[in-house]
Amino acid sequence: MPSKIPRSGRYRAIATWPFGIGLTSWRYMWRTTPMNRSEEAAELSDGPPPELPDGLDMQDVQTERDGTGPLFHRIYRARILDAQLPAAEVMARVQGDPNDIAPTELARFHRLSEGEGMRFGDDYIVHMPGPWNGPVRIVDVRPTSFRFVTLAGHLEAGQIEFRASDDGDLTFEIESWARSGDKLSRILYDGFRMAKEVQLHMWTSSLEQVVRMSGGVRRGPIEIRTKRVEMDG
Repeated sequence: MPSKIPRSGRYRAIATWPFGIGLTSWRYMWRTTPMNRSEEAAELSDGPPPELPDGLDMQDVQTERDGTGPLFHRIYRARILDAQLPAAEVMARVQGDPNDIAPTELARFHRLSEGEGMRFGDDYIVHMPGPWNGPVRIVDVRPTSFRFVTLAGHLEAGQIEFRASDDGDLTFEIESWARSGDKLSRILYDGFRMAKEVQLHMWTSSLEQVVRMSGGVRRGPIEIRTKRVEMDG
């Protein structure tokens, strides 16, 4: 498996870092998307991270046990009326190219392995504004969902899942279980509120793009539910 993204991709990512963080902050300040947000204290047993599957290459894997500070368990949810695509087709498009829903000024996904489609064990580099990358590994792929775990060097330590369902309306959810990857990341996240809000902007923007992709309209506000779990370390 190649360990580096193409040189052209690296140059493009570096060139867009300063522009990306400025544009993202500007869009965040002026966004008008209605959101319903809540946060509460919780215990780890209230919704623990999924177990990693057997057969996964554990090299460089960075789970919540490797992180620092509290664990944040979040669900971002959009309900979509009159969608023209079923859940499986929406997810197939996202798995085919996650950049189709990512706000490109903030995040670009580069797959390190060759071949078509998203597969168990695939590694991606998520390029973000600033002098860092977000390496991740796919740990579960299904017709209407996929999940990845963070790798060493990521700002966060944990897992994130994307899933779609047809339950009358089309529903798309992004669920994460993550702690700060190290003490510096914790300062950026807890000490500077904008870092937390830019992350929120990233995933709510992704949900808005899913709505557009589906051909439907959002039903009600985007829902964001956060459980904060205090942990040692």
